[in-house]
Amino acid sequence: MNHFAPILLAEDDEDDIFIMRRALRGAGIANPLQIVRNGKEAIQYLTGEDIYADRNQYPWPCLLLLDLRMPLMDGFDVLAWLQRRRRPKDLVAVILSGSKSEADMLRASQLGADAYC
Repeated sequence: MNHFAPILLAEDDEDDIFIMRRALRGAGIANPLQIVRNGKEAIQYLTGEDIYADRNQYPWPCLLLLDLRMPLMDGFDVLAWLQRRRRPKDLVAVILSGSKSEADMLRASQLGADAYC
């Protein structure tokens, strides 16, 4: 049984999900990876709504990895939502993006992202 808090990955691209799984496994990271496909599902997971209501099956994550560009709600929307709710200190939020835009990096920082990769 794995007793590590999960990592929540909000990512809509299957190739990026595969790469993240492989990177975590290669780094020897034992935390389970929970995947949501858009920002709306990320918020549902974090609030324990709908299919994510069972906290035994969907425990609170220690790390939130957010794709910047996703359908329904993007990574900025999730960061803004977390900021309005005063994100718990035990949740690290990291933006994963191919964008090298200074404006994107600045906006993510202003919305409380802990890192932008």
